[in-house]
Parts: sequence; structure tokens; C-alpha cells
Amino acid sequence: MGWSRAELESFAGSTIPDLMPDDLRLLFVGINPGLVSAATGLHFARRGNRFYPALVRAGLVDTDDPAAAADQLRARGVGITNLVARASARADELDPAELVEGRAHLTELVLSRRPRVVAIAGITSYRTAFGVRGARPGRQPEDLAGAQVWVVPNPSGLNAHETVESLARAYREAAQAAQLLV
Repeated sequence: MGWSRAELESFAGSTIPDLMPDDLRLLFVGINPGLVSAATGLHFARRGNRFYPALVRAGLVDTDDPAAAADQLRARGVGITNLVARASARADELDPAELVEGRAHLTELVLSRRPRVVAIAGITSYRTAFGVRGARPGRQPEDLAGAQVWVVPNPSGLNAHETVESLARAYREAAQAAQLLV
């Protein structure tokens, strides 16, 4: 993964496929893919992103390698998508209207795939996309197309007040709600 800045920037605006198992039980929803994710085709692929280390600590996978973890997640009924499909260097490059539009797409996806739990990674993007200004992390009072909605912390290093341990606790709670962990 030794791309130059120009090479990575060439991936801006591209998309990556959702990670979608046949038997979807838990759907993690990122804000949008980063440029490294767009370059590799793997969700949360930037070195230093804490998503996979947190999933290891949560007991959902046994590796923090994004490619190997993707296979394990798929086998367990865990999927990954994004509110906004287009890749960017930073989520703050998105227009709020894109997040609202992403909610409509997410609703359609949940209606067709029927996960038990939708775990949205990022309180600010959730508030914007769903129009709930006072939302707090954790289980939300409103379901989405029959699925429980959980707002979990975004694993980005820019979310510095979260640790791998605090991320793991939140991800474990969502997985337990999806009946993936005891």
C-alpha cells in the first residue's frame, strides 16, 4: 500500500462494493469510503483505522487484516456499506444533502436485505442523515425498515476520544443485539 498522494487522489469519487453476506444479520454503515478503501476495494482499509482491531476485541473476527476479516464477517452474517458511496479524502468533504440521500438508499437496502441490526458509525453523520439533532450513541428509539438502529463510534483516528476498547464495546453491543454474540 505505497501510493503517492496523487495516486490516492485519483480514487476520489470512485465507489467500492458493499460487503454483503447472503444471510445479513448485522450491517455496519460507514460515512463514505476513504481513498485507501477506494484503492483497495476494502472497507475501512486505511492503515491505522481502528475498525478491524476493534472487531477483533469485540469477538467478531480473529484478524485485523481487512481482506481476511471481510471473509470472516461475511461468514458470520455481517455486512458493510456506506451512507455515501463516493470516496473522498475526508468525510467533511461531503455535502449534508448527500448524507440525507444516503439514508434513502440505506432504507431501500435494509428493506431488501432485512438485517436485524443496522450499526451506523458516526453520530454526526447519523444526526445529519436522519435529521435527529439530539441523537445519542447507542440504540436509537426509531427502527429503520424493521431493523434496530445503533449509532456506534466512527473508528477514524480523527475521532481521537475513542479507543480500540471503547469501539469494541460499542461494536460488541450491536453484535449482541443482532444475536451474533452471547
